[in-house]
Amino acid sequence: MTDEQLPVRADALGKKYPRGWALRECALEVPAGRVVALVGPNGAGKSTFMGLVTGLLRPTTGRIEVFGDTPNGRGMHPAVSYLTQQKPLYPQITVAETLRFGRNSNPGWDQAYAEELVARASVPLTAKVGTLSGGQRTRVALAVALGKRPRMLMLDEPLADLDPLAREVVLRTLLTECRDQGITVLLSSHVLAELEGVCDHLVLLSEGRIQLAGDVTALLDGHVLLVGPLGVPCPAPPASVVDVQTVDGAQVVHAVAHPMPPQHGWRSLRPRLGQLTLAYMRSGGSAEVAA
Repeated sequence: MTDEQLPVRADALGKKYPRGWALRECALEVPAGRVVALVGPNGAGKSTFMGLVTGLLRPTTGRIEVFGDTPNGRGMHPAVSYLTQQKPLYPQITVAETLRFGRNSNPGWDQAYAEELVARASVPLTAKVGTLSGGQRTRVALAVALGKRPRMLMLDEPLADLDPLAREVVLRTLLTECRDQGITVLLSSHVLAELEGVCDHLVLLSEGRIQLAGDVTALLDGHVLLVGPLGVPCPAPPASVVDVQTVDGAQVVHAVAHPMPPQHGWRSLRPRLGQLTLAYMRSGGSAEVAA
């Protein structure tokens, strides 16, 4: 895939603030047409990375390209939409006026498509934004983000103010729409459970560095969850062990997958995405991960 086709390509990317480095030595490619989970603890560098993609921030070291272009700080790449938790909507104007503002602000705007997205969510065009529920405001904000017909949609905790049921409905509706349209999604979220089954690519940041990145299926296939009795040595090579926990009187070990002889009392399971992500967050990513 050429750089012009890649939604994001970063090489030795770093961002330093007066308080210290927020992002360091970040080498990353965001593949096209995928739903990419950007995860990590608070302060890991997720919002900084998204700010560098939009061009709102400038890198201290390295370089970043968005669809082959270098962000210049004079506005986002026209193929990118960005939605944050704050959802920049004006409460005093109507939904119809909001969509009109989107049309006047974006050369590639698709008015019929934006209105269709609002209608699917059963949000009246005549209602003022300030009178809508949290879920309805989110659906209007997404209609504005998608109405410009982006090739990549970046979402920085946009569902954090919704209840769990509304989060699930909105997220699955959004991702179905993006997959149907071939839109790359870069989704930052603290709720790991909501990423299960919806994201197919993972980028895990910790302390400003990438700990883990790649296709979700390949990452899960490349790791093993071992459960065994206390006091019995783990069959995994020590250098491959990511994290060890004691749960309900048993050892629970996440490790990079290696051929391992059967050992009495140990069970080998396939980890889930949330389990593996938490294991790397706890460990600092010290295991030797095969390329």
